[in-house]
Amino acid sequence: MATLVRNIRFTFLVLLAGAVPASAQAPQYSSILDDPSVREVAEAGLDHLYDLRFDEASRAFAAIDARHPDHPIGPFLESLTTWWTILLDMSDRSHDEAFFDAMAEVINRCDRILKRDRRNLDAMFFKGAALGFRGRLRSNRGDWFRAALDGKKAMDYVLAVPELEPDNPDYLFGKGIYDYFAAVVPDEHPFVKPVMYLFPRGDRQRGLELLERTATNGLYIRTEATYFLLQINFLYERDFAKCVEYVTWLRERHPDNAYFHGIEGRVYAQWGRWTRSAEIFADVLDRHRSGQAGYNAAIAEQAAYYLARFRMTRREYDVALDHLFQVEALAARSDDDTYFKVLGRLRQGMVHDASGRRDLAVQRYREVLRMKDFSSAHGRAKAYLDDPYR
Repeated sequence: MATLVRNIRFTFLVLLAGAVPASAQAPQYSSILDDPSVREVAEAGLDHLYDLRFDEASRAFAAIDARHPDHPIGPFLESLTTWWTILLDMSDRSHDEAFFDAMAEVINRCDRILKRDRRNLDAMFFKGAALGFRGRLRSNRGDWFRAALDGKKAMDYVLAVPELEPDNPDYLFGKGIYDYFAAVVPDEHPFVKPVMYLFPRGDRQRGLELLERTATNGLYIRTEATYFLLQINFLYERDFAKCVEYVTWLRERHPDNAYFHGIEGRVYAQWGRWTRSAEIFADVLDRHRSGQAGYNAAIAEQAAYYLARFRMTRREYDVALDHLFQVEALAARSDDDTYFKVLGRLRQGMVHDASGRRDLAVQRYREVLRMKDFSSAHGRAKAYLDDPYR
């Protein structure tokens, strides 16, 4: 019943956003994000987006675009369904051009506004966001030079917007990301230090505080800020308790999001909580087999890989090998070597070594050396060729 009521309310809001005539529109706001009619429909659409109900999300975002056809908010929000389609399977590049085209449309609309008003808050905000998202995908695809150019251009807007509206927690998101990574990345990757003098100084603690403010008080970007805090604490801060806090919030807020479900399993695996991790990934595989939206082959491939690792910790090598064969079968959807296919092939060799099948182990290690090198797989394969895994 509660779901039905929400759906009726959501449908009414979508129709309302698309049906109000120009003469009856709400007063002008300093930002479209402050318009209550936009806010309600956008928030409903974003909830659908993060629950991977893309059709419902698209209807909400299209309604906003129909009402504001010259504003960048429409194509930006509509592009998020494409972004999440890509995120659910990064080995699939078939949606990249559609996403780049959408970001180009956002930027073009922003530029037209900025020609009239160079300090227009919405145009600055959405241009910075579009450049940032485009840069993220380009970096994921190894297009480092153009990703860096996008990042540099985005920074100008990302840092300027919170200066104009310092009390809006959503506007603090980009500055928080910049502050944190500008402080941390040079320590993690010293080769970038010589160029950092060209950029404003970062502040690790301030970056975390700004992201926390967005995650706690944001209206539009709360989920995204929580996800970034999870990534930061997983990859850099190495804080298990914080990771559990953030991933629990994401899973409770969006229980049908397959991506967050997989990250939850990885959090527990990272800190050796293998029994809990295995329970989570077994659930992921069950949802994949049942055909639940979002639980695609890429998510299932990840789950099978971690279930194999769990079985290896218990020295249940035959069961582990069955899971690793699942990884191979699920990875067959892609012509390229996927991350888990490569690491799964490496672990096949390790299982064969541990089971006394040295010839098969050597064969697998040599196969790994002919594949892409993910997560130092080549170095480990070479080491195991010299000294068998035990």
